[in-house]
Amino acid sequence: MLLKRYKVENFRSVLDSGWVDCDNVTTLVGINEAGKSNLLLALWKLNPAREGNIDILHDMPVSKLSTYRKTPGDVKFITAEFELDDKSITQIESTVECSLQGDKSVTVTRYYDGSYTFEFPSNKPTSTKTEKVTKESEEGEADPIEEENIVPYDEEDLEKAILNELPTFVYYSNYGNLSSKIYLPNVIKWLNGEIVDGIDINEEQVRTLRVLFEFVKLDPKEILELGKDPKEMAITRNGRNGNTQPTAEEIKQAEDDKEERSILLQSASGDLTKRFKEWWKQGEYKFRFEADGDYFRIWVSDSIRTDEVALELRSTGLQWFISFYLIFLVESKEQHKDAILLLDEAGLTLHPLAQKDLAVFFDNLSNGNQIINTTHSPFIVDTSNIDRCRVVYMDKDGYTVASSNLRQGSDALNEKSIYAVHAALGLSVSDILLQGCQAIVVEGPSDQFYLNAIKAFLIREKLIAPEQEVVFVPSGGVKGVPGVVSMISSKADDIPYLILDSDKSGEDAKKKLLSGLYKGFETRILDVKDYTGIEKTEVEDLIPFALVKKGIDRLFNSLDEVDFEDSYSNDNPIVPQIETFADTNGIELEKGWKVGLAMAAKAQLKSKKADAIPKEYIEKWTNLFNALSV
Repeated sequence: MLLKRYKVENFRSVLDSGWVDCDNVTTLVGINEAGKSNLLLALWKLNPAREGNIDILHDMPVSKLSTYRKTPGDVKFITAEFELDDKSITQIESTVECSLQGDKSVTVTRYYDGSYTFEFPSNKPTSTKTEKVTKESEEGEADPIEEENIVPYDEEDLEKAILNELPTFVYYSNYGNLSSKIYLPNVIKWLNGEIVDGIDINEEQVRTLRVLFEFVKLDPKEILELGKDPKEMAITRNGRNGNTQPTAEEIKQAEDDKEERSILLQSASGDLTKRFKEWWKQGEYKFRFEADGDYFRIWVSDSIRTDEVALELRSTGLQWFISFYLIFLVESKEQHKDAILLLDEAGLTLHPLAQKDLAVFFDNLSNGNQIINTTHSPFIVDTSNIDRCRVVYMDKDGYTVASSNLRQGSDALNEKSIYAVHAALGLSVSDILLQGCQAIVVEGPSDQFYLNAIKAFLIREKLIAPEQEVVFVPSGGVKGVPGVVSMISSKADDIPYLILDSDKSGEDAKKKLLSGLYKGFETRILDVKDYTGIEKTEVEDLIPFALVKKGIDRLFNSLDEVDFEDSYSNDNPIVPQIETFADTNGIELEKGWKVGLAMAAKAQLKSKKADAIPKEYIEKWTNLFNALSV
């Protein structure tokens, strides 16, 4: 089951967050104290993998506590919409003996008394449960008649079946760093839940130790046993008051055990080194595990500093990342398989470049687990997937609100919260200058979303193979093109490619640019109509209708009698058609609706294979990117 969106209500600093749309990775961005953590905590308590108990005294908004606490069963705090996969549908229908009537989504709500409600688009599922009923025969017939009648299914069975399929939520806020010098007798006690006198260790550090030994596929007790001195074997055999001289057999056994331990540790060290290299791009690190008496040690070297030093003497960032890496590599594949990971302010101790690597780590990790993370750092914002960001801020009354609207607003707190997103976009421009990316200027963020989605599709299908990273830079409209071009052009003859809509404003801008900034660089301006074959088209017209239909339906979901698709013409630009349809039916399109449409289309295209896209569109896309010299 996939989490599509959720909404928090009546929880701590949140009265109504608004719907938070979710992707495979979703980043909640905002200043400290904006309420980002509360948006994770409420979701965690929908179906926690562990802990996560509802705490009415601390979870209810203080201003509402005296009223709400009297009727906790009437107060909801989290609502989430999930997309059902075929396996879940089959499991629910067979377990409950019902039909979901073709519904592929379910909305789950939890209340402060711990109860749940479930809503399906087609209302309640219909029962397929039958029982045999014996009826009296008609007059003149001797034998009774047996019939099968449909009977209602058990509502509790439906609740249990849905909850069994529902993903669990795992919340992380403390990330316990590994120590490089680990005393094995204490570790054995900690992992058994025992307390060691005089030594404080938190639960997160114990968790990290546990996954470390799971990763190396060794039991700390086994490591301790394999390292036994021959004299200890003799003491075990004879007691401390007996002969402590080991036999030749015990000496040989100790040698064999230590050799086995050394080989096992060497193998585990090599495995960690190889796999860690795939995630951490801040240097090529080599790890070596060593067992010395009762101690287990971790040594680290790299391609620049070849001398081995203890892990705890390396940077806090490296310590944090190796601990973080082990936790998620092990737990997400085992205890938390298919769980949704809620990561609160991960990576704040990392160097900015390492924070950027963390965004890549999240993306790879999301192949197995959906991730929702919070941050106030622009370096953790993935500018290639800026549509995954949700800004979190406080409204005028001090309550937490989340929004997909990434435009600068007039509200001061909103401006502060969105700063990390805008700073990240600025950093992406810096990346172009510093790292030699190929910059392509587009008019706005919706164009950026569409073209990034097309780029990813073409690369995935091996239809293009860019030699450089291709970055689409929005100019904020045609008027902003000269300013953006001047920022990203390192020299006068290095004018970036520019993609312009073929509507009136685009055509006017093209004429002006060709007589000025782009004079002599005519081939660097690409006109959308040259790839759609239709006059006055925009980037939206490069997208098959099937990919934007879902987003358009959301724009007009208040209309019951008419459907945009019935009046849509594939031979004309789609944007004016949407605007005319809205005007005709008395619908006011919200500001920035084109961005929402682009985000929905990008999400659709991400899961599509080549055979699901009309060939003429793939040809248009390939021609466009070939013209960009990609």
